[in-house]
Amino acid sequence: QVQLVESGGGLVQAGGSLRLSCAASRSIDSINTMTWSRQAPGKQRELVASITTDSTTNYGDSVKGRFTISRDNAKNTLYLEMDNLKPEDTAVYYCAATILGRRFWGQGTQVTVSS
Repeated sequence: QVQLVESGGGLVQAGGSLRLSCAASRSIDSINTMTWSRQAPGKQRELVASITTDSTTNYGDSVKGRFTISRDNAKNTLYLEMDNLKPEDTAVYYCAATILGRRFWGQGTQVTVSS
């Protein structure tokens, strides 16, 4: 139903910032929920942030106040602005969209934060 492609990951120093993008292959206007999740080595995948069609946002406790999720419907793109990055944020970050009860995932983008 939709293809998602993440980009914007990379290597940054602690305290730095990155903006991740998730480009969708179709309009995201009607996608009720879009999310960013991450998976660090040896860890379970963790929900980082979510956003709904009415722009309601939720964040995991570990990123609250540092990360901002947003969507640009005109560009069919989901964003994750990450500020004050910490080494603990190092992970592969995945974009996802839930459509008619099914979750679609992107391929992920690596974020590495050095001390």
